[in-house]
Amino acid sequence: MPGSDALILAIDSLAREAMLFAAIGFLIGGIDDLLVDVAYGATWLRARLRRERPRALDVAPLPIAIFIPAWDEAAVIGAMLRATLARYDYPDYRLYVGAYPNDPATIAAVSEVALTDPRVRLVVTATAGPTTKADCLNTLWRALLRDEAAGEPFAAVLLHDAEDLVDPQELRVFAAWLGDHEAVQLPVLPLADPRSPLVAGHYLDEFVEAHAKNLVVRAALGAALPFAGVGCAIRRDMIVRIADIRGGMPFDETSITEDYELGLTVTELGGRTAFVRMRDDQGSMIAVRAYFPAQIGAAVRQKARWMTGIALAGWDRVGWQRGGSIGEHWMRMRDRRATLAIPVLAIAYVALVAWGVALAIHLATATPMSAPGGFTAPLLIANAVLLGWRVAMRAAFTGAAYGPTQAILSVPRLFVANLVALLAARRAITLYWPTLRGVPPRWEKTAHHFPDATEHPAT
Repeated sequence: MPGSDALILAIDSLAREAMLFAAIGFLIGGIDDLLVDVAYGATWLRARLRRERPRALDVAPLPIAIFIPAWDEAAVIGAMLRATLARYDYPDYRLYVGAYPNDPATIAAVSEVALTDPRVRLVVTATAGPTTKADCLNTLWRALLRDEAAGEPFAAVLLHDAEDLVDPQELRVFAAWLGDHEAVQLPVLPLADPRSPLVAGHYLDEFVEAHAKNLVVRAALGAALPFAGVGCAIRRDMIVRIADIRGGMPFDETSITEDYELGLTVTELGGRTAFVRMRDDQGSMIAVRAYFPAQIGAAVRQKARWMTGIALAGWDRVGWQRGGSIGEHWMRMRDRRATLAIPVLAIAYVALVAWGVALAIHLATATPMSAPGGFTAPLLIANAVLLGWRVAMRAAFTGAAYGPTQAILSVPRLFVANLVALLAARRAITLYWPTLRGVPPRWEKTAHHFPDATEHPAT
């Protein structure tokens, strides 16, 4: 029948064109990732040939203020503060914890610890929450300035979240590196969560590649290093410089990814940022560890916030560094590639469904199905090779940090990561659109879990 023939032809055309578009997009992304792998290999080889000795940590301690913003964190903040006080092997620090007046449970949890240890300072914001994390951080900054007026100034500010498991040696790392750097970022290693090996587990794969490879390459290229929001310490004089150009407040309250933008700002002001990967005497990586969202919904909300602030708002808020190097522009393009990668991924799934429907129709009608022609077949072969390489690289990095079981799980977690990314992209657009009309962003709450004494947090 002419009508059915036209329908079959239309489905075949949809499947073919969607597959071609997705294949070209995947090839570009695959080559981009491959170039990062090549750059990492060259960086790794150069470091091996140099065999530089790790920097000594037995330096004079610097007074460090630790900022911990906390909105609706009563479930974890008390345990986090107690663990931090017990784990730090450092003589000169103070914990500034920001809470909101309409969050009495968090205030009570922080107060309980503050009453027993003067190193904990509770600061309550003037406005009800949630605002943005940057607004809470600015409140902590004002509290620090008031405290300094009556005593000795701090040398640096360190950022942490309410769910972080701090490393006992991290303050010594900061003291050792902040003498000749304006900022220092430590790796972030998600904790393997047995409750959610796939959803929470996909953060293991993404962070270990980002903080064991991508940031290493970024630093080697001399590109600006974005902060991870935790485990990043900034010298006080640099924060003052940033505050001076922002009307007295160093953290941008109109941003939902103030940490990312803060790292770029340090570089734009001429500051040096060190991404430090060091191991302690027992061979464990000195890093920030934490549990990440274990449910799809929570992961989507978190990824949507990152995507909104970095991939979408990054275009108009941060832009492209004028006079920046090729490496700088490359890395910023990679930060924002989700705006292109997500549509490609969505069309790839459309192509997959269309090919399945087309195959079913051809089988039912006993008609031959045309094979991909032209340069489509070589494209698919190239993408298959690049995909195999990508899977192998991810499994290798995950395995090196977490062991063979997690390396194997990293393969099915690719599908979970794709699903989360697709759902997050849709939500990111709904979050970003109102900001274009002047609607202020708000702090989206993610429920957190802190490891108890029976768990084994070390990776």
